[in-house]
Order: sequence, then structure tokens, then C-alpha cells
Amino acid sequence: MSSNDDRIAQAERHFGVRFPQDYRDFMGTTGSLSRSLPPADDFLVINALAELISNNAAGEFQKRFPGAVVIGGDGSRELLAYDFRQDTPPLVTLDVSAEDWSSAIHQATSLSALLEQFPHTGWKWDDTGLPAS
Repeated sequence: MSSNDDRIAQAERHFGVRFPQDYRDFMGTTGSLSRSLPPADDFLVINALAELISNNAAGEFQKRFPGAVVIGGDGSRELLAYDFRQDTPPLVTLDVSAEDWSSAIHQATSLSALLEQFPHTGWKWDDTGLPAS
């Protein structure tokens, strides 16, 4: 098992989840991301595995958002999180000051989908037209 596989397994044990395979693959190859993606030119951050546990603990996200694992964000107030309350966890944004799940905004059904659509659409700021979760 590689050190990256060990870190993924450690994070999964810590949060009590199994990350989707596309996230596991991304962590094993790319590892992190922090840049503006043209043509939308929105800023996207996917945190490195080494930061995952400490970043989630610092914001006490599991207390405010049971079932959430924050994996990144917009480099400012919006956090990108998996919603593990669902069997196939989608990616949502949560404002750093939000108190609960009521402010979550669906971004994509998977990390692969997010990375494919994001350069063209950037961040979604409301759930208009999306199916209810």
C-alpha cells in the first residue's frame, strides 16, 4: 500500500466514510488543486490529504454539518464538501459561517463531474432547477 493509500485509509477511518473512487483516484494522482479555471475563471481548491483532517477539525464542520467532509472550496468563504448523509455523496458548497445544512448548494454528483463542468460553469450559487436531495 502506498503512503497516499495509507493517508486515504486514515482519513476514511477518521471520518467513518468510504470516499468515492474518483476522489480516491484524484488524491492518488493529482493530490490537490488550487487555481482559477478558465474560461469561467472561478477559483477552485481541492485540499491535499495531509490537510483534510486538520481543516475539518478547525472548523468543527462535523458538529454543524453531520455527515460532511470538507475537501476544498473557493479559497474564501465557500467550502466544498461531500454530503455523506446520502448513499452516493454529492458535492455541495457550505458557507463558512453557516449553522446547518439548510444553506447547502448542490454543485455536482461527483468530483469527476465537478472537474468536467467547473471550467465552463464555475460555482453554482443557488439550487434553482436542481432536483431536491
